[in-house]
Amino acid sequence: MDMRRIVAVLAEEAEQQVQDQIWHRTPSDRALALETEAGLRNVVGPPEVQEALPQIDRLEHLRETLAVLAISLARTHGRLAWFLSGAINALEPILRWRAMPADRGGTFGTVFASPEEYAEAEQAVRRLQDILAWIAAE
Repeated sequence: MDMRRIVAVLAEEAEQQVQDQIWHRTPSDRALALETEAGLRNVVGPPEVQEALPQIDRLEHLRETLAVLAISLARTHGRLAWFLSGAINALEPILRWRAMPADRGGTFGTVFASPEEYAEAEQAVRRLQDILAWIAAE
């Protein structure tokens, strides 16, 4: 399953839990979701902006999204933590990507990602931005 699909499933589950009144978003959930969404928007912008960047910068931005999510995860618990954990898991392949050639020696299992993979990851992050904004909304 690709990153976009995993994030879509997470978003559907979050929406369903709220609709079914299983997840009662607390004020702290809403505040942290809004802060996380803003952090993600600061590092991954619209497609035309991201696609104009060199791959090394795109990779840096995608890695920063994982940092934003990890910091938010460390600051919460319960359903929002579970959602953020799923988001980090969905984006995990980014951790194995590299943008620089290896002159000699091993690469510690890292691989070059295709332009399509970068676009897919960035689309997944944009979907996370949207669902976090929804989680934050009243």
